[in-house]
Amino acid sequence: MESVTLNPFRSGRRQQELVFELAKDLTRGLVAQSFCAAPAHVIFPQLALIVDRYLATKVQPVHPAKLLDVFCSPYYGWAIERLIEAIRPDTTEGEAPELPILETSRGPGSTQDVDFWTGRDVREVNRSHVNFVVADTKQWEQAAAYFIDTHRAVEAVVKNAGLGFAIPYLDNGEHHDYLPDFIVRLTGGSARHVIVETKGYDPLGDVKTAAAKRWVAAVNADGRFGSWSYAIVKRPSDVVAVLDKIAA
Repeated sequence: MESVTLNPFRSGRRQQELVFELAKDLTRGLVAQSFCAAPAHVIFPQLALIVDRYLATKVQPVHPAKLLDVFCSPYYGWAIERLIEAIRPDTTEGEAPELPILETSRGPGSTQDVDFWTGRDVREVNRSHVNFVVADTKQWEQAAAYFIDTHRAVEAVVKNAGLGFAIPYLDNGEHHDYLPDFIVRLTGGSARHVIVETKGYDPLGDVKTAAAKRWVAAVNADGRFGSWSYAIVKRPSDVVAVLDKIAA
């Protein structure tokens, strides 16, 4: 019998090499972003310090694992995801804010153009170009749609079905699209929008929420599409209170 371990792999590597590789990949990703104005040789040393602190304070190997095992999949991808999500431009120091990456193949659309067939349960709504809400759940979304459609501060609402509206996020090193439930436009004439998610337990809830809040911050920094907010509603009956707070 022969025991197979990661020790030969570990023996040829050092923690500083891991810091260098993570910082290099993070730098490559940030330099490619539209909001990044600093060159790679300025960003890399800053990221190396961040990575070194992250490995020392946030990564806790469980025996018999070692810190160097972060080199291996899926841990390397997880570390990149966590760091990418946490690193933002420091606008308080004059750095340019993160801006949304817009599709180049099409311009802004309208819910007036949405038209599709579905075999799912639907509920009629009044304040929408799309006259029916397609339900993905047995009761929650139908009830939430009613509370949104009848709320005093709501000018228009649409269920996110057939719109092509998605928020990108990373999970396990792969890109995914998060499709929140409703898009709401509030009254007042200032183009205020709310993305409303009606969810119970979701194992990726924290990841999706972080992606949505980052998307909202980027769109608000752009300034061309009005103001946006993101809200999660755990119970349909809470919709009224959530919208009251945002609309105040």
